[in-house]
Formats: sequence, structure tokens, C-alpha cells
Amino acid sequence: MGERRIRGDGVITGWGTVDGRQVFLFSHDASVFGGSLGEVFAEKVTKIMDLAVRTGCPCIGVNDSGGARIQEGVVSLAGYAEIFYRNVRSSGVIPQLSLVVGPCTGGAVYSPAMTDFIFMVRHIGYMFITGPDVIKVTTGERVTFEELGGSDVHNQRSGVAHFIADTEDDAFAQMRDLLSFLPPNNREQPPYRPTLDDPHRADPELQHIIPDNPNQPYDMRAVVTRVLDEGNFLEVMPYHAQNIICGFGRLDGRPVGVVGNQPRVLAGALDIDASIKAARFVRFCDAFNVPLVTFVDVPGFLPGTDQEYGGIIRHGAKLLYAYCEATVPKLTVITRKAYGGAYDVMCSKHIRADYNVAWPTAEIAVMGPQGAVNVIFKREIAQAADPKVRAQELIDDYREQFANPYYAAERGYVDDVIEPRQTRSVLIKALHMAQLKSESAPQRKHGNIPL
Repeated sequence: MGERRIRGDGVITGWGTVDGRQVFLFSHDASVFGGSLGEVFAEKVTKIMDLAVRTGCPCIGVNDSGGARIQEGVVSLAGYAEIFYRNVRSSGVIPQLSLVVGPCTGGAVYSPAMTDFIFMVRHIGYMFITGPDVIKVTTGERVTFEELGGSDVHNQRSGVAHFIADTEDDAFAQMRDLLSFLPPNNREQPPYRPTLDDPHRADPELQHIIPDNPNQPYDMRAVVTRVLDEGNFLEVMPYHAQNIICGFGRLDGRPVGVVGNQPRVLAGALDIDASIKAARFVRFCDAFNVPLVTFVDVPGFLPGTDQEYGGIIRHGAKLLYAYCEATVPKLTVITRKAYGGAYDVMCSKHIRADYNVAWPTAEIAVMGPQGAVNVIFKREIAQAADPKVRAQELIDDYREQFANPYYAAERGYVDDVIEPRQTRSVLIKALHMAQLKSESAPQRKHGNIPL
């Protein structure tokens, strides 16, 4: 090793600008010891990370590494620990982005995992704790790089990654797009971008987007894009937990984070993966002063033994915790169903949303009409001459009385019932109203989120 001194030691570090805004970067060089991390390698990376925090600028890592450099022993492990420590100290202070453009293993995946967003290039980027060769020796299992830790695996199944691209150039473009929504640090506001899209624009198509049949799905993504400036929506984790959508857009030039139930997948019910996905996104937006807009059409939490055994109670509580903890402006639109505890969780007035509106098609209740009637009138239905007819009569009566937004509005739980076409202008007015919002929490070291 003493005779193989490589200039730069396998990592390139520096700073530059993206759209005129300063960022700090480091990029692994896999041609030097397979991109493995040694002492000097780590010192270069930590120097850049420290500079990023001191100057309040985003830090970007381009990852292509075999992990710790075996020849340097524990010194390389110490180097990784120094990086991990800085990832944690930087979290919520500056945006941290990771791009995976090669096989990454061991410490080379733990550091990206603690950053805010991970971009992967299809058929080039891989992430795994132990590679296929080690797995074959230890367990006898035969698996390819792609099957073990390819971009599709982590964007669809594991939820480790957030964005996927076909080429490196596409990944860089995605990263630049994401940065355009984010402030350089947690002390500044997201960047304003002028728009020609009329803030008072009404969209008549929204009047007909909710089907007459309450059990028929529709695409919540179509609602979101019709409301945002110029229909631009940068979706985060679009292939994972597709029963909920998360992403960034703008309202009257101001960046917002959007969360919405997706009725086209699992009827929009919240499950373990959706709860975790949305909770992490909500906490990121809150950390970096990005207002939250929530579109609600949720029949409840997904039932079943798989969900209960997997800990849906704890994981669902993560989303509840994230919304309760968030102090940025929080705006909520209930488009259709808002049932049970999921109504509470999806940024309800009771967990301190600043402005809540509902469409006339909204159904706000403890549960759906059929389930409610089967519980409340179980004995009456059983004793009826024709149980099916009586049950349907009670369901229709329940839907007319309770499956609407007006009782909630009467109680002040909904601030207004609006026509769907008004959604954009109403949200923009509310966003202007809440932009100077300030909220202080009791002094504490930190909360204990149900991890």
C-alpha cells in the first residue's frame, strides 16, 4: 500500500453552483481501489461536509464504492463513522442528496441511507449490505446484483431509494429539479419562482373528477397536477407504496410539499409502507420550511393480519407523529372519504392544520355507511322481514345524514365547503395567510417518534 499512493485517494471533492446557488459535492472514483474508503478519503469527505454546514449549503454525494478499505483496517472504519456522525448532525440543517451510480456496499450504503433523498441509475447503481458472493458463501443463496440491490428493488420494494433514472444525465436533471424546490438550509425559505399561471384560475374539470359511485377509483395525481402551478409535480418515490403520493410543486410560485391518498391503489387506504413513506416526507418538509398541502380520500387503515403483525399501529403512528410535530403551514383538502382514525392522521384540524376545506363529495365519519349500519343496526336488520332491503334503507339514510362534510363544517372541523374548481385559488389564499406562521414547542431535547 505504501508504494501505491494515488493522488486524490479515490474521491473528488469541491463546490460549485446549481442554478446559481452554491452546493458542495464529493464523488467516489471507483478506478482507485474500487472506490473504497480509507483515512485520507474520509478526511476529504468530512472536510466538505463541514464546509457545507458552516456555509449553509446543500451537500451532494455521488456514490460508487466497495465500502471500507480492508488494507487500512480499523482506520477505514473510523473514517466511515466520522462521515455517519456528520450525516446525522447535518440532518434537518442542510439538504443532503445521494446519487448511486455504481455498486455500493457496507458503509457506502449507510451514509446515503441517512441523507434526505437517494437517486439511483437503472442497471448501473446497486446498494446492498453484503454482495452476492458473500451471500452465496454464507447462506448458499444465489442472487444477482440486480435482484439483490438494483434500482428497481430499492425504488419499488424496499423503499430505500426515492428516485430512479435511466441514465446519469437523467439523474442529474432530477437532482437539479429537486434542488429548485429546496432552501439552502433550515434557516431560509424555499426559493420563489415567478409563474404566469393565474392564482385565481378555476378548473372546471375538477367538478367531474369524483365518480358518482363512492367505491369507484379515480387518479388523485390528476387532482394535484390541476391545482399546482403549470401542472408541474415532482413526485417522490412514485413506484413505492403507490396508495399514497408525495412530491413537490408550487402554488403561486411558492414551493409546497404535497401528500395525497391514491384511490386507484388499495382504495387509498393507509398501510405500513404508505405511512412510513409519507411520514418521512412530512418531516423533511417541516425541517426545511416547505408548507404542506394534503389531499384526503382515505377509507381507513388497511386491515389484515399481515399489517397487524407487521406493526401497522406503530408505523401508522409515525405519520400521525410527523403531522402533529410539523409547524410549517398545513393546508388540507378532503375530496371524498375521510373515515376513522385515518381522518385524524391525514392532517385534520385537530392535529393543528391551519386551513381545512372539503369538497361537497366529502364523507367524514367514523366509518363507511355499510360498516356503520352493520354495527349500529345489527339486531334490527336481523329481525327485519327482508334484511337486505332494510339494510340498504338504513345505509341510504346514514349516507344522507352523515356521509357529507356539513356536520364537520358545523362543528368547525372544516373551515369551508368549496366547489372543486375553486381549490387552487382557495389554497393560494390560505398559503398567503399562513406564510408568516410561527409556532413554538415546549423545550425538550427531542421527541421519541415511534420508530
